[in-house]
Amino acid sequence: MGVGTDSDGQAWCQFKSVTVRVSFRRPARPWTGPRTIRNLISPFAPARHVRLRQCRRGYRCMEFVMTFGFGQYTYEVAEGWFKPPNGWTFGWIAAVACDSQDRVHVYSRSEHPMVVFDREGNFLASWGEDVLQDAHGIWIDGEDQVWCTERNTHCVRKFSPAGELLMTIGTPGRAGAEDGAPFNLPTDLDLAPNGDIYISDGYGNARVHHYSPAGELLNSWGDWGKGPGQFALSHCVRIDRYSQVWICDRENSRIQIFDLQGKFLTEWTDLAKPDTIFFHPEEDVVYIAELDQQISIYNFDKELLSQWGGRQRSDRPGEFVACPHGIWVDSHGDMYVGEVQADSRLQKFIRQN
Repeated sequence: MGVGTDSDGQAWCQFKSVTVRVSFRRPARPWTGPRTIRNLISPFAPARHVRLRQCRRGYRCMEFVMTFGFGQYTYEVAEGWFKPPNGWTFGWIAAVACDSQDRVHVYSRSEHPMVVFDREGNFLASWGEDVLQDAHGIWIDGEDQVWCTERNTHCVRKFSPAGELLMTIGTPGRAGAEDGAPFNLPTDLDLAPNGDIYISDGYGNARVHHYSPAGELLNSWGDWGKGPGQFALSHCVRIDRYSQVWICDRENSRIQIFDLQGKFLTEWTDLAKPDTIFFHPEEDVVYIAELDQQISIYNFDKELLSQWGGRQRSDRPGEFVACPHGIWVDSHGDMYVGEVQADSRLQKFIRQN
């Protein structure tokens, strides 16, 4: 944390990872300095900059707006965004995804495993109560069909946009063989441009499985370890617009990148236990939810574009009391983050740039 004044005499306080601007107006009087600003702000939120500016007619003005991240990827948090029906509670929110109409699908370990909201957080629908048992990963395809991985039931489900069960891959309740056959506590999935299905099978197997659109197993790769093509926990699979397969190797704190046949290409190391990722559909940008209470945004050259959070847990708006586990970005650029290891933790971050 730092305090000081800039070249035009404006006072600022820099904390860790959030920008806070405070706004009020009063007749001009001697300002006691940056330390007073710091003392005013610090009980409420860590701040990157707090600026005091001279307004017209002798007023001093400060703006108090929490922002998160930096550069072109700066966000404000929408407090109290989602509004479930009265009396409904959510358990751990394992995953979140938006369809083509920006309807937000919240996949949680609760009595209402799949709940759908609009962008303003208004309740639209709930389904899956008679099917889904242990939420983990989610993907919504180009036809707004909803794909779900169920960890403890060892299967992957495909639903229509209205929640009708269309396909099940795996045998619910039965784990695969010890030789790495699918599935043993699967984690996530994605679809290739040709409709092939890629599934990370991470808790019981250190594997990635490749299926045809009809659910026929075509290929598998991976083993336990730290080398290329080995995993400590293959926790998420995503396919970028160049048809490269990205695997969150969470407990090795890295992401490994493969071609569609499972050939190792490269890796990103020194991450904070990446849980899941999201790709911008038209830009070479990757959003990473990291288990150690952190969100990071990079370009494909691994240049950091924005970041907030860190290893310290916090229940303040915009920060993370538990573990970011699900992440998605809608067509407006707004971000949704769900957390596990705490109940009902779902936050919306509104992009400011």
